[in-house]
Amino acid sequence: MADTGKIAKNLERFAQAVAAHDRENPTHTAYGIGLAHFDMERLGLEEGEEILPGITVQADSGVSGNFRVLCDGEHEDELTEAEEQAVEAIATQAIPVFSPGRSPFEGD
Repeated sequence: MADTGKIAKNLERFAQAVAAHDRENPTHTAYGIGLAHFDMERLGLEEGEEILPGITVQADSGVSGNFRVLCDGEHEDELTEAEEQAVEAIATQAIPVFSPGRSPFEGD
């Protein structure tokens, strides 16, 4: 069994993350917390266990020590749109390019 203080701190962080997600994404509904399998074992949690009202623990292939808020929304579309905007902004700017090891002020 994991230390109750450690579990309490993690539950607090999970609740804060779900609240932040729901506040920033009002059209998406959070349903779970994704944890690495190692972290689930370390905390003594089981997959599918409800840790907060309506929020269950799900094993995923994430990095140990991190967790993810799982929701029914498509965040990938928002990232793609942001990347497209960044590419457009960069593509319109001219940047001078120089050969490495050669001063741009040297003659040919």
